[in-house]
Parts: sequence; C-alpha cells; structure tokens
Amino acid sequence: TFRFGVSFYLIAMLFILFDIEVVFLYPVGVIINAADSIFVLVEVLIFVVLLLVALIYVWRRGALDWR
Repeated sequence: TFRFGVSFYLIAMLFILFDIEVVFLYPVGVIINAADSIFVLVEVLIFVVLLLVALIYVWRRGALDWR
C-alpha cells in the first residue's frame, strides 16, 4: 500500500477550498443583468480580493510547497 504524505492532503484541501469559493462567482454571472451592476461589481471585487489575500497568506506560510 502506498501512503500519501500530509502535504498532499493539505494541498488537496486548499484546492477544494479555493475551487468551491470560485464556484460562488457563477451565480453573479447569471444575475448580473437583473441587479444593479455597480453594486454587484463592487461585491465581486471584494470577494476576489479576499480570495487573493487568503491565497497569498497560504503561499507565504509555505502550505503550497511540495516537500
């Protein structure tokens, strides 16, 4: 039996986390015509900036380094 290291599972969990967060952007494309586009644009930009901040934090902590 082959055993995976802890870093494999950490990267897999981070991938799933960020992948699910990006899926939340799909409904914005569906409702963008019916909503006030400036408000929706600001909300999406805040969401994407928070995702980028989280990604930079994880990257700088070394969680994405494959040891």
